[in-house]
Amino acid sequence: MKVLLVINDAPYGTEKAYNALRLAMALQREHADAELRVFLLGDAVTCALPKQTTPQGYYNLERMLKAVMSKGAPVKACESCIEARGLKELTLIEGVQVGTMSELAGWVAESEKALTF
Repeated sequence: MKVLLVINDAPYGTEKAYNALRLAMALQREHADAELRVFLLGDAVTCALPKQTTPQGYYNLERMLKAVMSKGAPVKACESCIEARGLKELTLIEGVQVGTMSELAGWVAESEKALTF
């Protein structure tokens, strides 16, 4: 099964990105045959910034993204969203690719399930 998770919300302040990545990790753990993809859109592109520092005991989306990617899921961050937020010159977490709306459209068309957070 091909599953696409589209994350639209900022990494901290709400738990939408956190819950999306929790679901991604559960899918990878419990349904290893599922082909998972993650696309960061809007403020969620800031989930892909490295060197996140969170309080002890608080979730860290950088670590969660790395865990999802380590199990083979590609993660892309929207190019125009990155540019709109002035992040074009910043480095993303290693392994996160810059993606386009055309690529997201392709992922949606290829997916059996697409979930948005």
